[in-house]
Amino acid sequence: MINTKQTNESEYTIIETNSPEETFAFAKQMAEEAKPGEVITLDGDLGVGKTVFAQGIAEGLGITGPVNSPTFTILQVYEEGRMPLYHFDVYRIADPEEMDEIGYEDCFYGEGVTLIEWAELIPEILPAKYRAVKIEKDLDKGFDYRKITVQNIGGNKSCGF
Repeated sequence: MINTKQTNESEYTIIETNSPEETFAFAKQMAEEAKPGEVITLDGDLGVGKTVFAQGIAEGLGITGPVNSPTFTILQVYEEGRMPLYHFDVYRIADPEEMDEIGYEDCFYGEGVTLIEWAELIPEILPAKYRAVKIEKDLDKGFDYRKITVQNIGGNKSCGF
């Protein structure tokens, strides 16, 4: 189910999924519509489905190899799709300056799609325009239920969600 809501600050869309396959399919569709230079932040508690979402993004870009969360490497680059996927997991970043050492700007402002898990830890270096995705569980609605909120920050409307 998709619901679009408007607040005074911005528009956001809520997608409700009831299985990992539905979450994957939504992410895949988002990636199929993505354009070069798009940045997607991905936030949610441990075990909420961020890796499933990342795998859907990868498939939507035409990446066929295995995709895992880059928890210990911070950045994983996948180049075999229709455009590169720069997949960050910044959970272990102690200071946003560490991102400079990785060369994050080349990814954020490059020719691919950048996906950043735990982006709430690095708000000061996020670009002015990006798509914020938050995944939440609600066990009262079922073990596999997910509420996915997508918000366009800074007027980013590069895909239809």
